[in-house]
Amino acid sequence: MTVRSHDQYNTTVYGLDDRYRGVRGLRRVVFINTDDLADCGFVAGELVDIHSVWHDGERHADGFTLVAYDIPKGNLASYFPETNGLVPLDSVADRAGTPTSKDIPVRLSRSRARTEAS
Repeated sequence: MTVRSHDQYNTTVYGLDDRYRGVRGLRRVVFINTDDLADCGFVAGELVDIHSVWHDGERHADGFTLVAYDIPKGNLASYFPETNGLVPLDSVADRAGTPTSKDIPVRLSRSRARTEAS
């Protein structure tokens, strides 16, 4: 799912801090359940890339920091508009016409940015 930070009004971002979730100076984050971190072999603070698959192919959002958070197991959350690219423009709710970014299947991988920098 995508969420707004404390310093954000709709898609306008006014700052890099989110006092609601205790994030400071970052926006490229993925909130993840602590059990999911362990089950997936990741650790908090690790850089990951997010992938989604649609009718038009695979989409990526790269270089996100994992943040352990009290979120239901099996779910992830991240800020928008940073993750908007994971959803094609034509993927909208049937009746409302709003983007489907509240419920999309994704997978995480260790960040290519980190691998290329090593």
